Amino acid sequence: MLGQFFWGTTWIASKEGVKHMPALQLAAIRQFIPGLLYIIFFTIRKAPWPKGKQWKTIFILAALNFVLSNGLSTWGVKYISSGLGAIIGACVPLWVAIISLIRGERLIRLTFIGLITSFSGVCIVFYDHLNDFLSPDFQFGIIVSIISTVTWAFGTLYTKKKSASFNPYFSLGLQMFISSIILFAFTGATGTAVPLDTIPAISWWAIGYLVIVGSILTFTAFIYSLQHLPAHISTIYAYINPIVAVLLGTIIFNESLTFPIIIGGSITLIGLYVVNQSLRKNRA
Repeated sequence: MLGQFFWGTTWIASKEGVKHMPALQLAAIRQFIPGLLYIIFFTIRKAPWPKGKQWKTIFILAALNFVLSNGLSTWGVKYISSGLGAIIGACVPLWVAIISLIRGERLIRLTFIGLITSFSGVCIVFYDHLNDFLSPDFQFGIIVSIISTVTWAFGTLYTKKKSASFNPYFSLGLQMFISSIILFAFTGATGTAVPLDTIPAISWWAIGYLVIVGSILTFTAFIYSLQHLPAHISTIYAYINPIVAVLLGTIIFNESLTFPIIIGGSITLIGLYVVNQSLRKNRA
């Protein structure tokens, strides 16, 4: 539970960090440092490296989960509130259900009830931001945030399909390191990166927090929970993250906490819970 709370705070750290530097460069640095630390740790312990097709899985997950999902969600909160970004980020189960349906899987009625409920909640949340949609920056933030949840959903399904045949913690480090190289290359090629000595201290503090809390502690705790805790416990993060982000965003950044956001966000989370429950029953 504590880990899930701190994961929610990473939205605030990302929001603060991207105020003063390019979002994708922040994501690259955030992923490079812990990725390198993981690699050094497992190299010292003489852990076996991936072989053959294991590398393919790691590269695909690096692209889906970190280059696209983490990179785009970080980019998104540069233009939208951290709370709204977290609510959108929590919608991954909806995309998992939709992708499964497109693939031809038969879903139970409860899944569709959850989908409709969550969609209704999202509509209420966005109703409070109708005027904001006139801003191209806000539109861009929403689009990249939604794409980030879709790629995370594909990453989730791919992980289940390619069940762990390699140390998941070492794999996590390799994914972060590989994704950081890709992001560094992209920001360098597009000329969007800024010199490291021009990045203000507040952004470095945010990066430090994201490295320690967001990329080492919470991801490690998440993998551990997937391996050792019941599914209904390990997925609680999806409901806690947006609550923490919305409340802290209101307190720290004075982000609006209106009635539609409270009601719409609550309805969305209820729908997500129903979808998660239905997906587990469907697999059973």
